[in-house]
Amino acid sequence: MTGVMRGYVRIIDAVNYRIGRVMMYGIFVMMGILLWSSISKTFFLPSLWTLEMAQFAMVAYYIMGGPYSIQLGSNVRMDLFYGRWSITQRAWTDAFTVLFLIFFLGVLLYGGIDSLLYSLQYNERSPTAWRPVLWPIKSIMCLGLFLMILQAISELFKDIAHIRGIEI
Repeated sequence: MTGVMRGYVRIIDAVNYRIGRVMMYGIFVMMGILLWSSISKTFFLPSLWTLEMAQFAMVAYYIMGGPYSIQLGSNVRMDLFYGRWSITQRAWTDAFTVLFLIFFLGVLLYGGIDSLLYSLQYNERSPTAWRPVLWPIKSIMCLGLFLMILQAISELFKDIAHIRGIEI
């Protein structure tokens, strides 16, 4: 693995690790929002913003935690054959399949950027009673998808290193 590839892997892994560790606490943000929703519906007038804000928090939680999930390899695999293969066979398979992941994430990012630009251009708002602007959550979605692409490329570099028998 070249020095540039090794540096890329270290930087991207470090950034996504830190973001993922911070985003793990997003579950508490969602719990707080939903707790407030329950309290306000029980004792006060119900808040209009709580359900939609909880949805936005959940989107940020999943999208920004995606690169960390890729990094940890916590995705679901069909392990009928994979578990019995050698590290080199696994690396070849992972290198091949990560190309599909990069393509898929690229298509999602392309659509996300288009949607974000539309949202910014027309000051798009949610069609609910609260009517928040949508560009902040769309920006987070685009950032999360971009970080997932960068992490997928990092995983590809790791697979190439395993195939060549190079220490990462």
